[in-house]
Amino acid sequence: MLEAANAFSGFSVDDLDRAKQFYSETLGLSVSEIPAGLELQLGGGGRVFVYPKPNHEPATFTILNFPVANIDQAVDELTAAGVIFERYDGMEQDDRGIDRGGGGPNIAWFKDPAGNILSVLEA
Repeated sequence: MLEAANAFSGFSVDDLDRAKQFYSETLGLSVSEIPAGLELQLGGGGRVFVYPKPNHEPATFTILNFPVANIDQAVDELTAAGVIFERYDGMEQDDRGIDRGGGGPNIAWFKDPAGNILSVLEA
């Protein structure tokens, strides 16, 4: 029934202007202003709706994952852009925040200005 639907995901933030600046300038995504918020254009044609919520509470899980060919290069570039990578107890993260021993892909987590958790992971 929904196989032809042009689905998209969404999440809230507490400040649209800060979100627009972070996602466009820091992460380099194409960001459009739409009447109800922002639309992020992802590689491969995906879209994500970002909407303002005055009582926003950050997600406690990863809301967006960015697959990259070289995680070391991605972490270096994001760090140079001012992104701070998260550290989690029980994870085998190196000094740069990259988890290389979790049984899955090499991955590193960071937060947007609203506190939502994002990641880069080696594809």
